[in-house]
Amino acid sequence: MENLANRFLNYVKFETTSDESSVSVPSTESQLKFARILADELGKIGMSDVSLDEKGYVMATLPNNTERELPVIGFIAHMDTSPDMSGKNVNPQIFENFQGEDLVLNKDKGIILSPDDFPELKENIGKTIITTDGTTLLGADNKAGIAEIITAMEYFLQNPDIPHGEIKVGFTPDEEIGRGADHFNVEKFGADFAYTVDGGPVGELEYENFNAASATVNIQGRNVHPGSAKNKMINSLLIAQELNSMLPVNERPEYTDNYEGFFHLMRINGTVEETEMSYIIRDHFKDGFEKKKNLITEIADFLNIKYGDVIALEIKDSYYNMKEQIEPVMEIVELAREAMEDLGIEVRIKPVRGGTDGSKLSYMGLPCPNIFTGGYNFHGKYEYVTIEGMELATRTILEIIILAEKRPLI
Repeated sequence: MENLANRFLNYVKFETTSDESSVSVPSTESQLKFARILADELGKIGMSDVSLDEKGYVMATLPNNTERELPVIGFIAHMDTSPDMSGKNVNPQIFENFQGEDLVLNKDKGIILSPDDFPELKENIGKTIITTDGTTLLGADNKAGIAEIITAMEYFLQNPDIPHGEIKVGFTPDEEIGRGADHFNVEKFGADFAYTVDGGPVGELEYENFNAASATVNIQGRNVHPGSAKNKMINSLLIAQELNSMLPVNERPEYTDNYEGFFHLMRINGTVEETEMSYIIRDHFKDGFEKKKNLITEIADFLNIKYGDVIALEIKDSYYNMKEQIEPVMEIVELAREAMEDLGIEVRIKPVRGGTDGSKLSYMGLPCPNIFTGGYNFHGKYEYVTIEGMELATRTILEIIILAEKRPLI
């Protein structure tokens, strides 16, 4: 494990923010540069069949070192960081032997990581915590996962006497903007099943995620001088306000948890003449997902009758709940659970309140649950990870592979 923290601290120096407005693949050149570095490192530690394609997907193989026919297991992480906050010039800080105190991330800006605001910090008493300096995100999502996967592969390569099956490694671009699996070559990857190493706190094990859609609302108003506006003006801003008020207040992200879905107003931009709104729609259950899409459609239809065809609504499905694809092969979830339990980890099986590469990959024929990285508060300046959590994630990868050799599932 001695290389794990240094590997992670090196990775976060590379800016790899993805860009939703870009049409290129990957969406930013910086991801391709980082992909080249990872491919080179995989070759140097002794991985086989290392490849990097023009779209930025990195793949490599740890060959089967037994004569037995064993399942081929994959481990996948993403290279990009969220565009929600800057990932440039990341300056990590290390706090050893945390004892529950406030962690001052940036004294000049008064940015403090406090257990009063983030009670889960108290789960990490005695651990070594890596934080940001309060001006960027950290990038543990998902460079911690990359570091953990490569460290696990390095361990097997340095200990060839430990029997294991064939292992595949894959690193993807643009996961944070929902495109991570779009160009992933499942056939080339060649795994029977895989795990994304993209979760949060220690013990997380996830095989359910949201069904997801985006909704774009364009409202065409009519602007006339307010002094002579009676019976003439159609204020698109007020119609936007009316539409949003007709969606259930209790189904906003800030009021939901666990299996509760939501409508999330992401952006609104407009004038009296024209307004555009962008929503994301989420629900774990198919019927709830369809009801939410139908509801916003019915509201738009009602307002079109009221104001005279002023609203154009476009809804696009983004991804679906991977549970349907994983339930027929629940033994792969049980394998991860047993691996964690063997390490003394309290397993936390819960739904992903978001999406993962594993969702699309599962529908592409590669069942792909998600396991923890040891990180917290992703996508913002309060992001942090513990070294001990990263070590346990790495050991979980190792244990999954060792158990699969002892009791092949396929």
